[in-house]
Amino acid sequence: MAASDPLTTTVSTKGQVILPKTVRESRRWNAGTRLVVEDTPEGVLLRPAPVFPPTRLDEVAGILPASGPARTIEEMDAAVLREATRRHGRD
Repeated sequence: MAASDPLTTTVSTKGQVILPKTVRESRRWNAGTRLVVEDTPEGVLLRPAPVFPPTRLDEVAGILPASGPARTIEEMDAAVLREATRRHGRD
């Protein structure tokens, strides 16, 4: 098939459509990939479904209350090292 020839597929009796392999590979749509189907005036649009629901920053930022002054990177690194040493007994 020439590069300019359109890709075609057929709707099965169960309403299934097989996407051409070249399209699946270029989009990295493996078996089990969830797609959003949108009916547009130009035709049907397929997009990968989002992995996570959409959220706003105010929904996720500051979930845990903080008190006291902000910690420095060095203080945070030291705390992580202390906890790793406590859990695993080594550096």
